[in-house]
Amino acid sequence: MRFTRLRFLILASGLLAGGGCTPQGAPSFPVVGAYFPDWMICGLIGVAVAVGLRVIFLLTGLDAILSFRLFTYVAMGVIAALTVWTLVFGP
Repeated sequence: MRFTRLRFLILASGLLAGGGCTPQGAPSFPVVGAYFPDWMICGLIGVAVAVGLRVIFLLTGLDAILSFRLFTYVAMGVIAALTVWTLVFGP
């Protein structure tokens, strides 16, 4: 009796977890014949923006007055990635 109840709970939780999946597939677009996930391109854009801003801040001297450099650059990269995600791939 306990084994069937446990089996039912495992199957039910699997069905509930899979209920959020869509039949259309993952958000992706073709790049050179292969499907590339949208979140990955947004992450790459975020990293590129953070590196670019670091170079600009170094050239202008703003980097010297930042107190938490790592946190600042990571936050700017995340903001850029989420902005691209919302504007390009959002509803």
